[in-house]
Amino acid sequence: MVGVVTSSTRVKWDRLSFASTLYLYPIIDTLLEQAPAAMREELRLGLQEALVNAAKHGNSLDPSKHVSVQYAKVHDTYWWIIKDQGSGFEIPHECQDCPDDGSDSDSTEDCGRGLFILHQIFDQVHWSSRGNEVHLCKRFSRWPHWLTWWQENGTEKDTVAIG
Repeated sequence: MVGVVTSSTRVKWDRLSFASTLYLYPIIDTLLEQAPAAMREELRLGLQEALVNAAKHGNSLDPSKHVSVQYAKVHDTYWWIIKDQGSGFEIPHECQDCPDDGSDSDSTEDCGRGLFILHQIFDQVHWSSRGNEVHLCKRFSRWPHWLTWWQENGTEKDTVAIG
């Protein structure tokens, strides 16, 4: 069973909860309803990894345990907070960067493929100290709002350094 609740705060956080399962297609469809079509497949992969981690590794696929998701769109930024009922894990710090030295070493060796994918897809990945909750963020605008405004409203004399 899947439950969806809409909260009434300044930021419209929707909530979704489901029993631990690997049948995630309809759940991910719900989470991506408001996302731009061009980004959905990439986000589907990232959310699939995060939800599988929660259901399989966090909750051990125990159907009596639930995975909860809060999600919101704030301007051009999308947020997902995924929490399981497991005991958590120690978050490795080596997942963000892929070695660029041409070595044959497996860049996901220290953190696992799923965690590596999360760091490649999302702009921000933050874990709770317990390790059973992850906050994922994806921005859909290349530039901050102020820079977009400056480029649209500035004169030719104005210079914007991007570095």
